[in-house]
Amino acid sequence: MKVFTEPAQLQKWAEGRRKAGKKIALVPTMGYLHEGHLSLIAAAKRKGADEIVVSIFVNPIQFGPKEDYARYPRDEKADLAKCRASGATAVFFPTPDNMYAKNHSVFIDEKQLGRTLCGARRPGHFRGVCTVVAKLFNLAKPHFAVFGQKDFQQQAIIRRMVRDLNFDVKIVVVPIVREPSGLAMSSRNTYLSAEDRPKALALSRALDELKRDVRREEELDWAPRRTQIVRGLRESGLNVDYVEAVDAETLSPVETLVRGNVVLLAVYCGGTRLIDNAVM
Repeated sequence: MKVFTEPAQLQKWAEGRRKAGKKIALVPTMGYLHEGHLSLIAAAKRKGADEIVVSIFVNPIQFGPKEDYARYPRDEKADLAKCRASGATAVFFPTPDNMYAKNHSVFIDEKQLGRTLCGARRPGHFRGVCTVVAKLFNLAKPHFAVFGQKDFQQQAIIRRMVRDLNFDVKIVVVPIVREPSGLAMSSRNTYLSAEDRPKALALSRALDELKRDVRREEELDWAPRRTQIVRGLRESGLNVDYVEAVDAETLSPVETLVRGNVVLLAVYCGGTRLIDNAVM
């Protein structure tokens, strides 16, 4: 497994692998890898990638000034071991200084899908995401890139960026991986205290119940269900950020919940912000 720290090194290697006829997959991460990340690597293998590039980079420009950039969990040694054991063939471990020039001034800013949900709560977040992902596409030169469904709005925005800017990259989305309790896996779960974890399970319980009801009734009036979910989350000790039902492609709000729609939740559990979602 090759490890690159300089962007030019990765780019040169990727160009060579493409010329050799190899299919490259990119798995963008911020590190502190867990089974959810490893499922993305496994998906890249199933899709027939000859080279699987895992990027590990806590991207400063997608964090707000009061967010957790400085304390975001990091473990380079463990991440490298997990990548090697999972079949990654290359890891890209850049630093902010070699990803961004001191006077960098060009960003990619999606203007429609990012106006709501996490985009509304975290101004500038998706501008940072789009910018770094575009750079990774240019450096790793992947034929396809693998993202997780847990960041549903993110993958929708990346798909739109690929479409609108004509990136020659296919986007593959992998289902959410959950802990045995049902909690969606996240690097930020390490922030949760023993008292917080039972509260956090209210997210997956609410989504599971909603999916059962949609399967049984085929369509639901969303407004009263939203009120019910918000009340249940609050009674579980969570501070609700948003509870929304949207069209899966446009992320536009829906009034009647039907199969194929997506319900997205964001809460604060103690001091930790958690997100989860489910396709009905």
